[in-house]
Amino acid sequence: MLNNEILWFVSLVANFVFIMFAFRIWGEKGLLIWMPISCITANLQVLKNIVVFGLEATLGNIIYATAFLATDILNEFYEKKVAKRAVWYGFYSLISMTVLMQLSLLFIPSESDMTHSSMINLFSFMPRVTVASLVAYLVSNMHDVWAFRYWKKRTKGRFLWLRNNASTWVSQLIDSLIFTLGAFWGVYEWDILWQIILTTYLLKWLVAVMDTFMIYLARFWVNKGKIPDLKPGAGYYVQSAE
Repeated sequence: MLNNEILWFVSLVANFVFIMFAFRIWGEKGLLIWMPISCITANLQVLKNIVVFGLEATLGNIIYATAFLATDILNEFYEKKVAKRAVWYGFYSLISMTVLMQLSLLFIPSESDMTHSSMINLFSFMPRVTVASLVAYLVSNMHDVWAFRYWKKRTKGRFLWLRNNASTWVSQLIDSLIFTLGAFWGVYEWDILWQIILTTYLLKWLVAVMDTFMIYLARFWVNKGKIPDLKPGAGYYVQSAE
């Protein structure tokens, strides 16, 4: 049987494959599509607790962290306003899903229904999780968009690995603190809560380190003219554009 650590790495690879496939085939539209997928899926996965690398953690860390990769790629090769638009797309998807699922719980199930109780268990806790997620998502992703552009300007377009990681590491710390305290304060004892904060950040940090390879793969594809809506070499720093 596969253990959680192996499954974590399998999930990491699967997420990278899906997001990079979307970028390779559809360019900007592919990453804009990915934002709602990552936000909605992460908010469902986060309700499940696991033990990974010896610490208590929630699911959803990997796919949520890929939202930062998506905005970094958009920020690098398109415009800052496109990256911000992607953040708002994810924000809207979370609000829409929460409202619609809360409405679905109000329907009286038929006698043959087999899923209502499971839906209550899954979605009745979602409003609190979603509020915490919305605040954390908006603050951290807007910071990431700003910080990525800041480091790109300071380095004059050099050191892609630096702006990718410098912006994401701080943004993910902001996200982990706001979300975990907002969603789970009073739900878990402190000895569990601090482990969730620690593992949430460390796992997202690890994803950020590994997604550096993905953003360089994106650069390779762009330089080779493989992205349908970008010219070869797009995205390099231009002083007048800043």
